Amino acid sequence: MDLTLLIVIVCVVVAVALVVVFVVFGRSEANFTFDIGGASPRASGGSDSSTEKTLSGRLVGLAVVVGGVFTTLLARLWSMQLVSSDEYAAQAESNRTSTVYTQAPRGRILDRNGREIVVNRPSLTVVASSDVLDDDVEMQLLANLIGMPTQAVRRKIQDTTEGQQSLRTVSTDVSRRVVAFIGEHPEVFPGVATQERSVRSYPHGSLAAHIVGYTGTVTAEQLEASAEATDGMQYRSGDVVGQSGVEYQYESVLQGIRGEQVVYVDADGNVLGLSSSVEEQSGSDLVLTIDLDVQQAAEDSLERVMNELRDTGYAATGGCVVAVDCTNGEVIALASAPTFSPSVFTGGISTADWNALNDEGANYPMMNRAISGQYPSGSVIKPLTSFAALDYGVCNTGSSWYCSGWWTWDGDPNSLPVMNCWWETGHGSMSLADGITFSCDVVFYEIGKGFYNIDSEGMQETFRRYGLGSLTGIDLPSEASGRVPDAEWKWNYFKELGYSDEDSSWKGGDNANIAIGQGDMLVTAIQMVCAYCSIANGGPVWKPHVMRGVRSKIGDGFVSEYRCEQIRDVEEDQSFRDVIAQGMEGVIYREDPSQASHWTNLDVTVRGKTGTAEQPGGDPIGWFIAYAPADDPKYVVGGNMDRVLQGASSAMYVVRDVFGAIYGQPDTSTATTTIAD
Repeated sequence: MDLTLLIVIVCVVVAVALVVVFVVFGRSEANFTFDIGGASPRASGGSDSSTEKTLSGRLVGLAVVVGGVFTTLLARLWSMQLVSSDEYAAQAESNRTSTVYTQAPRGRILDRNGREIVVNRPSLTVVASSDVLDDDVEMQLLANLIGMPTQAVRRKIQDTTEGQQSLRTVSTDVSRRVVAFIGEHPEVFPGVATQERSVRSYPHGSLAAHIVGYTGTVTAEQLEASAEATDGMQYRSGDVVGQSGVEYQYESVLQGIRGEQVVYVDADGNVLGLSSSVEEQSGSDLVLTIDLDVQQAAEDSLERVMNELRDTGYAATGGCVVAVDCTNGEVIALASAPTFSPSVFTGGISTADWNALNDEGANYPMMNRAISGQYPSGSVIKPLTSFAALDYGVCNTGSSWYCSGWWTWDGDPNSLPVMNCWWETGHGSMSLADGITFSCDVVFYEIGKGFYNIDSEGMQETFRRYGLGSLTGIDLPSEASGRVPDAEWKWNYFKELGYSDEDSSWKGGDNANIAIGQGDMLVTAIQMVCAYCSIANGGPVWKPHVMRGVRSKIGDGFVSEYRCEQIRDVEEDQSFRDVIAQGMEGVIYREDPSQASHWTNLDVTVRGKTGTAEQPGGDPIGWFIAYAPADDPKYVVGGNMDRVLQGASSAMYVVRDVFGAIYGQPDTSTATTTIAD
């Protein structure tokens, strides 16, 4: 208010001065003369353009202008002092204070038994004040000490994302030698300090990498989304957040609340004192459904089998396996190969490492093949094709077919095209259960033909009822939906590519192909496992999930638990289920003696299905999916392997190893399977 009083006094003084001017000059004696003879006075100027009148007019105009200026100033002063006083007071306060932010430790990620998968560890960090930018010698010495280019150190110190008055992070995970040297030479590094911070640590290395994901500095897109969100965490530039997997999916649980210190600063930005502070709060611990022992067995088996296949000449470029508790949807293990180490992202990933992880030649290690990989299903779809045939009356439980090793639409060996069964010498007479057990393609070609003849898309409708072509809803990012092709899809897709009406139309061959999981069918491993959960459960399917609960910060209980959700219930006649169960049990114990030897050493009875899917430009995709115990199913395990000979000599071994870890009965058979599907 002192400023207001001063301005008012100035205005009064100027106003008084103007009055004096008007009194002294506005009514001067020079404006009138008196006749010596004593006559009445008369004006001496005689006209409006006289010198006296011109001066008076100018003074009046000047008074009006000056008055207007001071009126405006007084109005503005009134507005600033009375109307906007709070706003300007806040601006003044912000100019004398600054906020320093500190990152909060993220919550741990634990397996279902409380064992640590992702934790935090202390990291020795070199930080520097902005004053170091003005001292080229200090900056050069610091760069030499920590082994960084001087320009890189400069960029780090110029970064103000942690607050104008915050010390800037120069290097993380420095050696104790560096810390000791800086501490022993404060005169050399007056603007440099060391701090102990918290960063992500992975006690088991790359184990479960595709599940837990990784963290990184918040992206521009995440910052924008955070700013627009009405609730949830509000990010600041420089925050470390989840970027994939569970770290991303449950960011709101794992991310803590940052600490804030409000400090007083002078005009040069120097800290004068502390105004207030809020301590950071660590994030909550997240307990997963994953069993580390089963997860380890899955990953070890994938790596071992792929290496063995490569030694025999197969590319074996990738694979995956998923184990689900079919009674509630809990994911016990989920593995994808090749894999990566999340630790490379700690403190920021280098360009070389990032390029290596996204290199096609490395077969995309960061891709989670279990939920994102889309593949032709091959013969693992045949149980679903069988349900479709029974549901729509294309066949019945007593139907039979004859397999001679080849098949044509009209049965004439001279007709084209000729489609072979994988067992080229022929299976002979086949029932529907036998067709599943021995994976006879001719049986399913006939089923595909039957649907075409009755002009029905019953196969596609059945596949969709079991969840193919749609997301399962698993609580991990980047799940793919796959594809169930039909006449409408083919027409739209191929016409857009410029094909003719004839080539874009649905043909009988299309039906024959999708009946055996070929053609334009695409599925994910998690989709097929969920479909087999429905078979195992006799209908119900629970949404697959990797979250078990959020752990309480006091004690071992949960403050929040995952609520299991049933996502579908597929109804089938019990007689139909019996036929499919008979066929799938035959796959395990009747299809091939060598294959059976890997399962007879397991105490529980198992039902499953092999699959080998052709793909363009390389070796097939090998599949295997099974559930156990057969009489009271608890677990469904399935997976695939890319660029191999067949499912029975690739994915089957991995699935068996996972069951071995679940039941504590490892596979002791050394027999090599000889079947091709």
